[in-house]
Amino acid sequence: MKNIKNILFDCDGVLYKDLEAVFGQVSKKMTEYISKKLNIDLIKAKELQTNYFHKYNTSLNGLMIHHNIPPEEFLKYVHDIDLSFMKKDLVLREELEKLNIKKFVFTNGSKEHVKNITNHLGINDLFDGIFDIVDAKFHPKPEAKAFDLMTKKFNINPKETLYIEDIAKNLSIAKERGSTTVWLINDEYWGKKDSEKDFIDYKIKNLSLFLKEIRLLKNS
Repeated sequence: MKNIKNILFDCDGVLYKDLEAVFGQVSKKMTEYISKKLNIDLIKAKELQTNYFHKYNTSLNGLMIHHNIPPEEFLKYVHDIDLSFMKKDLVLREELEKLNIKKFVFTNGSKEHVKNITNHLGINDLFDGIFDIVDAKFHPKPEAKAFDLMTKKFNINPKETLYIEDIAKNLSIAKERGSTTVWLINDEYWGKKDSEKDFIDYKIKNLSLFLKEIRLLKNS
């Protein structure tokens, strides 16, 4: 950990725990959008959404490939959700503040969604940058293109970077590039898929506690 100069955080399922409360809304909005845009019923829209997610890593990617869906319109629609239930995470804020290394968010979502989440958590001012699906030219994680564009934009060395994800397979390319990889343990089917693979260096249950351990190790 001594050589770590940067930390990459995925957003959904990492910066907050209640994935269903947030992504349940996003998923419902995706289904509604697909139904309206393609003029199909909600059941068929949900099937298409799920199939594209499995095949192309994001539903948006499949919709762009097969239906020429305008991505900015899609992202704006699906991320227009209610986060009034989300409380400020004072413990996470304290650990982020104390950790004197660069911090970035690396997401398959949009910048506006990340800003919305981090504002509600009270940590929006603690990150050095956000890299979203638009920055990735709509190449979703775990594609190598997305990771390489991200490291180029932030001008960071993968070998000096620690990357925290809730979707295990998204860590594979980071490990290939020499990063230290961390999987935040969860029971989501697509989250834990490939979590037994050797491209994962650490498995953690609590983000704030892990950040505290990093700080103590770096200061020792």
